[in-house]
This record gives sequence, C-alpha cells and structure tokens, in this order.
Amino acid sequence: MASPEHPPSSARAILLEGLRNDGLVIGEVTLASGRTAQYYVDARRALLRPRAFRATGELVAEEARRLGAAAVGGPTLGADPVACSVLSAADDLKAFIVRKERKEHGLQRWMEGPAIEPGERVLVVEDVVTSGGSLISAIGRVRDEGIEIAGALAVLDRLAGGREAIEHALGAGIPYVALLTIDDVYPDRPDRAE
Repeated sequence: MASPEHPPSSARAILLEGLRNDGLVIGEVTLASGRTAQYYVDARRALLRPRAFRATGELVAEEARRLGAAAVGGPTLGADPVACSVLSAADDLKAFIVRKERKEHGLQRWMEGPAIEPGERVLVVEDVVTSGGSLISAIGRVRDEGIEIAGALAVLDRLAGGREAIEHALGAGIPYVALLTIDDVYPDRPDRAE
C-alpha cells in the first residue's frame, strides 16, 4: 500500500512531469528564505498550465477530503493556484487566500474567499516549501481567525528543514503532507545529501 506522502495515480505523474519540465530552473537564485540555491522550482510555471493544474486539484482535493477539510487555501501568492485548482476537481470544497497584510478597507480581512462556517476545518497549502516560513505565517493567520486546521500540504518540499518547522507550528496530531519532494523532481541535483 502506498503512503499518503506519495499517492499512486496518474495525477501524481502528471504533476511530477509538469514540475520537471516547466518548473525546474537550473542556475543560482535567491530563495524567499534569503538562502541561495543552484536550482529553483518555480511551481507556478507548471501549476498554471491545464494538465498540472487539474492534477494538483485532484491530489489536493483527495487530501482535503481524507482530512475532513471543507476548504483549502494558504498564503498568497504561492497557494493561489493550489487552492484554486481544487475548485476544478471538487464541487464540495471551497478555496481561500491568506493575505500578507490585513486589508485596511472594506471588511478588513486576513482571509479572502467564501466564509468558513463554524465547525468547518481547513487544509492550509503552499506550492513550494523551503524553510516553511510562509506556510507557518498563514497557519498563524488562520488560527487567529478562530478556524480549525485539519492539516497542511505542500505541492513540493525542498527538504531544507521546512517540514520540521511546519510540524512544530501545527502541533501534535495535525499532519503535514508533501505531494512531491525535490528528490522526486531533481534527483540528480548537486547538493543532494547521500
């Protein structure tokens, strides 16, 4: 039986192909964490194409249902395509976006999208996790709004310490899942730990 970390499906294969072909960039870049890397995965370049978008929606919707989440969302800009992809795969789930700063006019909300009703739980998502900072910040904002978190999910985990930080922020009993890791997308990378 496959682990939830790597569900067997054609959707996973399509997502992997999209990230490898459209998202993987070889060359020195500065990451959001401030670290430099010799490669970068620009997941939005893959996720904003139809096949990878639909595949992501299927995989994330499956995980949301498994965890009993009614809505999927996370930090803008990384979570935007991930959260919206679920809408193409599931009529029973809602999407939301967590702002970087509270809106100063209108409803002055941290979270945009349909109302999360009392008792509904959410899956907090991100496209790529390195240190986990953006996802952890979104987790805090969601909790500040009094919303229960069913779990957290990254489309790609760079295996750079983010998992541990996210699991700590979530607390015991709340799972973190990565659909893929950098080992899947770029197994021959020069900095791979043996």
